[in-house]
Amino acid sequence: MARYILSIDQATSGTKAMIFDHDATIVSSAYREITQYYPQPGWVEHDPDEIWNTTLAVMAEALKNGRVSPEEIEAIGIANQAGTTVFWNKKTGEPVGRAIVWMDQRSLSLCERLIAKDKVGIETRTGVGIVPNASATKIRWLMENDQAIQKGMARSELLFGTIDSWLIWKLSGGAVHITDLSNATCTLLLSARTLTYDEWMLHELAIPREILPELHSSSEIYAYTDPALFSGARIPIASATFDQSAALFGQAGFHAGMAKNTFGTGSSLVLNVGQKLGTVPGVAGSVLWTLQGEVNYGFVGWIDIAGAAIQWLRDGLEIIRETREADGLANQVPDTQGVYFVPAFVGLSAPHFDAYARGTILGITRGTTKQHIARAALEAMAYQTRDCFDWMKQFGFEIKIVRADGGAAQSNFLLQFEADMLGIPVERPVITETTLLGAAYLAGLAVGYWEALDEIAAKWRLERRFEPSLSTDQRESFYHGWQKAVRHATGWLKE
Repeated sequence: MARYILSIDQATSGTKAMIFDHDATIVSSAYREITQYYPQPGWVEHDPDEIWNTTLAVMAEALKNGRVSPEEIEAIGIANQAGTTVFWNKKTGEPVGRAIVWMDQRSLSLCERLIAKDKVGIETRTGVGIVPNASATKIRWLMENDQAIQKGMARSELLFGTIDSWLIWKLSGGAVHITDLSNATCTLLLSARTLTYDEWMLHELAIPREILPELHSSSEIYAYTDPALFSGARIPIASATFDQSAALFGQAGFHAGMAKNTFGTGSSLVLNVGQKLGTVPGVAGSVLWTLQGEVNYGFVGWIDIAGAAIQWLRDGLEIIRETREADGLANQVPDTQGVYFVPAFVGLSAPHFDAYARGTILGITRGTTKQHIARAALEAMAYQTRDCFDWMKQFGFEIKIVRADGGAAQSNFLLQFEADMLGIPVERPVITETTLLGAAYLAGLAVGYWEALDEIAAKWRLERRFEPSLSTDQRESFYHGWQKAVRHATGWLKE
């Protein structure tokens, strides 16, 4: 009987399942979008039940599409949007309200309180910046403002988790309440050095230890699926990582100095710095993954809005019907005619960290068309990567090649412009669904489906390499315009 790995990527825009064989070939896949709720400006929410139901649906569809039976699945791996906060009743398994999504900015004032109290100490201990993206201040906000959470906490009925914890709880029929260290990093509650929950943070935010999931590695058998889910089959749930770490793992970025850039709803530039934790306050993502007792650290430049800007062109402006149409529009014009689009819909993330910024389109003239706007939206993804690239260089990190992945990495225009802005080659692999592939690799390693990292690294295949084509003067002229546009977007909500 053939054996496979089933991988889940529960991302901000939707949920995807993919089945891989031993050669890391995609056997089948399925995808469904999830609803985005925006109850107030800067607030973003998801329905945990919808996340669970779409996960069930795409797993079933992937199995059906691939003509694979549950008994043929060796293990399940999970990658997920990081920092999104879910509460549920541990007795009934029902969620309490909606999930607060990682990009939600409602806990900004709490972050500012922490910054004023002990910015350097907190960032040194946790290895991450104090920003609303993390779960800790979302938890505290709910404790202060949500009556259902307050009542549930008073009765000791509730559990907290990021999306990995929620899905593993549901998949296992409530057997385990766990998270991996990479997801725990994104909560602002993990001590990056001791790899335990930080007691100072728990005390400062009055977060009860008993609501938090147990800490585990990124690659081990946490539990088995509830037999009711897969016609009696009990499948090992064997990996969990936040999506950006999973993507670097799927890119075989196992060694210090290797970097990848994922373009999804948001995006990130992730650099592997090896197995020794550095001290760079404000650079997020200290724990990338833990495997066989070893911890891999990295620095992550977070970008809140990337592909979401293209979705806005579709759903907000309605100038495209499919997100892939943006690439076609961009290629219809030779440049943006000086238009810059700063997609600060929920503020600016790394390296600006300005939650008061808002989206801005500058340089518009009577001759500006939807083609120029679409091109500016795509260029903004590369400019934001350049921001993170230069930021990391300030701390002494040199990146010589970037491996790109994610949905928008299919755009030749985007990756060529990224290479032009960074001044280094950008490589696109044959499989750009590296988040799913990374989750699959970690699950496969846990059950012996794959034996070693060298075996996995040998499976990486280059599809296309993009070399810089602009002169230094051209590159810096374009980027100077972007920097001017960002300055106009910053601090918009402040008096």
